[in-house]
Amino acid sequence: MKKQTLRSMAMLLLLALVLGACSGGGNQGAPAASSEAASTQDAGESTEEGTEPAGEVTNQIIYGTTTEMNGDLGNAWWTNNAADKTLRDLIDDYDVIVSNQDGEYILNETVAKSMTSAENEDGSKTFTVEINEGLMYNNGDPITAADYVAYALVAYSPAALEAGAKNNAGASQVVGATAYLNGEVNYISGLRLLDDYTYEITIDAEFIPYYFDMLYASLRPIALKQYASADLTVKDDGEGAYLDGGELSAAEIDAARWIYEDRISAGPYQLESFDQASVSATVVINPNYAGNFEGQKPSVERIIVVKAVQATMLDELATGGIDFLSALTGGDEVNAALDLEETGDFYTVNYDRAGYGKLMFQCDFGPTQFMSVRHAVAHLLDRNDFANTFTGGYGSVVHGPYGIAMWMYQDAKEELAERLETYAYDTAKAIEVLEEDGWVLAEDGSEYTSGIRYKEVTAEEAGDYQHNVTLADGRILMPLIIEWASSEGNSVSDLLAVMLANGDQVAEAGMQINQSIMTFEELLNYMYRDASQGEQYGIPTYGMYNLATNFTAAYDQSFQFVTKASNPEYYDQGYNSNFTDSEELNQLSMDMVYGVEAGDQEAYLKIWVDFIDEWNDYLPEIPLYSNIYYDIMNSKIHDLVCNPLWDFQQAVVYAYIE
Repeated sequence: MKKQTLRSMAMLLLLALVLGACSGGGNQGAPAASSEAASTQDAGESTEEGTEPAGEVTNQIIYGTTTEMNGDLGNAWWTNNAADKTLRDLIDDYDVIVSNQDGEYILNETVAKSMTSAENEDGSKTFTVEINEGLMYNNGDPITAADYVAYALVAYSPAALEAGAKNNAGASQVVGATAYLNGEVNYISGLRLLDDYTYEITIDAEFIPYYFDMLYASLRPIALKQYASADLTVKDDGEGAYLDGGELSAAEIDAARWIYEDRISAGPYQLESFDQASVSATVVINPNYAGNFEGQKPSVERIIVVKAVQATMLDELATGGIDFLSALTGGDEVNAALDLEETGDFYTVNYDRAGYGKLMFQCDFGPTQFMSVRHAVAHLLDRNDFANTFTGGYGSVVHGPYGIAMWMYQDAKEELAERLETYAYDTAKAIEVLEEDGWVLAEDGSEYTSGIRYKEVTAEEAGDYQHNVTLADGRILMPLIIEWASSEGNSVSDLLAVMLANGDQVAEAGMQINQSIMTFEELLNYMYRDASQGEQYGIPTYGMYNLATNFTAAYDQSFQFVTKASNPEYYDQGYNSNFTDSEELNQLSMDMVYGVEAGDQEAYLKIWVDFIDEWNDYLPEIPLYSNIYYDIMNSKIHDLVCNPLWDFQQAVVYAYIE
């Protein structure tokens, strides 16, 4: 089996319905490609309303996001909340490889003069990139190839690993980077600084071929002085690139995530302010920005990103407190937006989604570790009714990790219809699969007749699950009680409570689902088991979450299904946030990208279908819907057109205010 390679954390994010970004597309900006755009929630969290426009400025857009910003600007090395990603992408650009309006990966000619590749005798592959002269950060400092090399030297450093950054799987791709990460050497042999404007990066043979191998060449510039107090420089004496002049520290790398004042960046905008109290940020045009891949520069002077409360956001739009709302999903919201459009003061743009809303399971503890329980939950929810109710007819059910806009789905929809289980709403079927798996006992170990079902489990299966019962004879019984984490102010959560958790069919099946409502940030901490944010988060607590996922143009699921048996290090570090144990699912996720030559669409599609089929059976998540997104904006805004793979932060550089 090939080594596993981590995708950048994306919901880190993984995961959830983006009302805070135009879509799920976007640039990678990291050595390891990411298939998921961000972690987001299905609707909005209740919090204070958006800020008022700043001063007398009229050439601005107030962008309302229902996903609350955490303020983590750390390159998605830690988390990838969708709202944070929007903010990061507005202020950080200049990736060597970017995606265009059609979701195609291309060379960013504003940044790079050339990119070439060559296969080596040992099977490795070297990418050589020449950076254009004259690029600058927002503060006027010059950008050279050393700034691109610095990205990898910081990302793959032992100090970054100590700080909790999850980049070691990406390091395994680059020749010599694992030895550097482990502190065995102070340089990366496969990363070369050839001259002031040229770098090379060599990818280990174990990760060649790669279907999206163009992304291997892509790094992003970072200013070293923002990551270290030492006067660090990048050098290369012939063995590989290294940092000279001092040491990186975990504390300083972590602190760089939260620098807001005078933040050094290289995107179309620069950060003017970030206010955690009001959950808002303001960016203004970066005067030193050379343009995107087409040379396009922004004309909208200021963008204010504010927290949009779902219940009031369309009223805020109507009264001028918000200018732009992205990716409306619920039928009520869409219909209200269309009503506003009829006034002539607003207009909408719509597009199919490259993602899906879902119930996510963690599959290593409690009842949700058993496939029978995951299947039963699927049979206990009328997903067609749910999708129609929530989307108001502006969406439909999907049966795997894909969106209706994706080319793979469009090309394979007939085959998928034949192969995938639809998990029709059927309480009797749910009971049948539970009984077949041994959920046939009462709390005292007698035969089940009513109430909550129990199953006799091993000590390993029991773990520390809080609801287990130990009988006098030593047998351990696990009750069919599922702990569910949902975010506050979330209309999808509200509907799931009615149509699933509190439904008569769940009680009839002998199941109990306990809903816990919390902030979205807290939900993500539990989901990622991030003990660094509090010891309680490191303890497996919730077996079910409702979120959603959007995908980038690089659909790469490798690392997401790494198993404890195949790679305990990555598994324990949380790269597989579903905590699955399917070796077949893991292998298919790897073969889909690492077993296919770049450009071989037919081979990629074949393995993609096999992967979706296996996923559909294992069922680490229950897909709820994939929908048509609606953006609505004030009519003063022109040429702001998103699509499934073209985000607000990419599209806004073409927009202007009348």
